[in-house]
Amino acid sequence: MDRPSHKEISRKLKLSKEAVSENRISILNPVSVAADTLELGLNLRNISNILSDKRLRGVEMKENGMNCPEGHGKMVVKRIRKGITFRGIHLTVPTNQYVCRVCGKEAGTVNQAADTQMAISEAYRKAVNLLTGKEIVEKRKKLNLTQESLAKRMNVGIASIKRWEGGTIQSKSMDRALRIALGDQSVGDSCTGNRAFSIPRIKLVLREFESVLGKHILKKNDKMLFAAKYLWYADMVAHRETGESMTGSTYAALPYGPQLNNYKDLIEDIMKADESKAEPLSREEKRIVTRIAMKFPEERMVYDAAHKEKMWKKQSNGAIIPYTDSAELGGV
Repeated sequence: MDRPSHKEISRKLKLSKEAVSENRISILNPVSVAADTLELGLNLRNISNILSDKRLRGVEMKENGMNCPEGHGKMVVKRIRKGITFRGIHLTVPTNQYVCRVCGKEAGTVNQAADTQMAISEAYRKAVNLLTGKEIVEKRKKLNLTQESLAKRMNVGIASIKRWEGGTIQSKSMDRALRIALGDQSVGDSCTGNRAFSIPRIKLVLREFESVLGKHILKKNDKMLFAAKYLWYADMVAHRETGESMTGSTYAALPYGPQLNNYKDLIEDIMKADESKAEPLSREEKRIVTRIAMKFPEERMVYDAAHKEKMWKKQSNGAIIPYTDSAELGGV
């Protein structure tokens, strides 16, 4: 097969850039896509901003319209209230989307799907009595707090505040922490990552790693040299992205990398622990474990990566590594 010419490649690149700038990327069944991506923790607004930096700068762009994928010509934009069941709760949300006048096929741009995703998030949080993104912003500004200052007050990363305000649904425990912090009080623990310490949950997280890796990392008579690194990354990434750790473990900076504080006293209890008594891992926590396991499929890889982390290197020997430094993680 002949290779395309430089001119042909340039032409296709130009058309692709024009399609992005003119917002012609379409999504079929945008309401379902918005709900599914919200459940997966994917923010469509971030994707929209990447695809269309003109929108990011607030410049109004002309909609060129959208054609029906079934060949019925131009579709029309309609504002519709759609019913959807999300996490067992029936919601009705407003949507702007393209509809075919002939077959009724529905489609939308990335921006339209992002708006719908935010509407689902706000409606769901209101229905289950969680602070909505709009409420978080309003309460924060009423206290003259920046996103960074609210994050410090809660002992979480600024990314968590941005995610919650942008549509990511916070857990009930983080919602309680938000309400305390927005009531002009400090909250959280930089040593345990805003979660009660749980030995059964340590074992549960390590078993999840073993399931993804397909091998044992929690071994008898082991000093958890490698297992502790996987656990440390899981706790720190969870804190950075959800506002709370997975296990409530405290970590010390030791010569062989981040390690469970007082690990020698904990190993036997971890081995004997009944993980079935631990709080089950959430979907987001399982995704984090999978991400880390795929990043470091070999034990030596996670060991070496942990030794390159700034948040470990800057601590003196034996010092506690605070969860408030989780935003500095570079390996994952």
